Amino acid sequence: MDSGITAINERVKEESACLYRLREEMGRIIVGQRYMVDRLMIGLLANGHVLLEGVPGLAKTLSVKTLAQTIDASFQRLQFTPDLLPADLIGTLIYNPREGVFTTKKGPIFANIILADEINRAPAKVQSALLEAMQEHQVTIGDETHPLPEPFLVLATQNPIEQEGTYPLPEAQVDRFMLKLSVTYPSKEEERQILDRMASTNHRDTASPIIHTDDILRLRALVDQIYLDDKIKEYIIDLVFATRNPAAYKLELERLIQYGASPRATLYLTLAAKAYALLQGRGYVTPQDVKSIGHDILRHRIIVTYEAEAEDIDADAVVRRIFDGVPVP
Repeated sequence: MDSGITAINERVKEESACLYRLREEMGRIIVGQRYMVDRLMIGLLANGHVLLEGVPGLAKTLSVKTLAQTIDASFQRLQFTPDLLPADLIGTLIYNPREGVFTTKKGPIFANIILADEINRAPAKVQSALLEAMQEHQVTIGDETHPLPEPFLVLATQNPIEQEGTYPLPEAQVDRFMLKLSVTYPSKEEERQILDRMASTNHRDTASPIIHTDDILRLRALVDQIYLDDKIKEYIIDLVFATRNPAAYKLELERLIQYGASPRATLYLTLAAKAYALLQGRGYVTPQDVKSIGHDILRHRIIVTYEAEAEDIDADAVVRRIFDGVPVP
């Protein structure tokens, strides 16, 4: 087993060089926001969609566009609006009167990376059109099913403070996002860097391609090989089960949790922890890797009760109590 971990570590060291270059190239455009940049890279490595939530002006859209620029892959930005139709997203059938047949016109979703900007501004029928694409990596137009290009990744943004003209995302769709990021303000030093670098009327920085789609698929295969000890597997399962049955772990959270995390949380927590270990240059997962990425996996999968809301206790606070209460191996 030790020789196997050693071999994986060697491969990780070799592949870490391109990930370092990718992070550096994004850092050339994005000031600070290391947390957000690393989580976007984890979503890319672990084949998981990412939802970014934060107030306007925190470089959410810019970060996604920059990530797309660093990858030699197809990219589409979709501005979600209340009048958007499913056909605007996935495509439609167009009748050709000369030949008397319908032809398929594919929509912008047929790209490797999709930026769904302000995703919560589109109505339910558009969100439903995304469900099949996000889970099965395919879309159905008419009576034909079309596979989406690989890799396929949805990176979505939403504004948590403005509710006028927005629609709550269906729980089934929210669960399909591997990570939900809570993007915060930059530090005072970072804001000074932003001022010095970008306070110009003609500022137009673009990132250079660093990796290709083949590199992403190769790195994802390496993520699958990252070593995960049985004790850490049990730790991940305990964390997820503690959201469903907190009393079994001596956590007094029953009155705060209405619904716990789904089995997707177990799978995504495992994959994201492996990708996080790869970003740290290791071929094995530690409990700290699980803790570091766990909040982003669980915060949108726990539905709190009305009692919790009345006490101003949100899902993040519940997740913190779970990580503090479940024994670490």
